Amino acid sequence: MTIRLELARTPAFPNGSAARSYVLRLPLGEDGLIDEPAWRSHPELATVRRFWPNEPDRHGTLLRTREGWALSYEPGEEDDERIFRLDAHAIRAGAI
Repeated sequence: MTIRLELARTPAFPNGSAARSYVLRLPLGEDGLIDEPAWRSHPELATVRRFWPNEPDRHGTLLRTREGWALSYEPGEEDDERIFRLDAHAIRAGAI
C-alpha cells in the first residue's frame, strides 16, 4: 500500500504543512495495521521518501524499534524518525 502523510501540527507549524510530507510503501493487513510478518519477510519493501521544501528528497526504510516504528534514512539511530502510534493506528484510504 502506498500512503502519503503530511506533517501534522507542531509548534513550528501550528496548521501542519502539506509541503512537508512522506510517501510510505507499507505492507498492511485487512485491519489497516502494518502486517509485521510480511514486513519481517521483506523489510526492504517497506520504504519511505521524505519531501521537504528546499532540501533534497530523502529515501529510507521502516524499522521496528523498542518504542514502535521509525523511519530511517542512514545506518544508525541518529536520523531515525519515530512515527507515533503507527503500531496501533489503522491506516485507511481517505482517513484524516
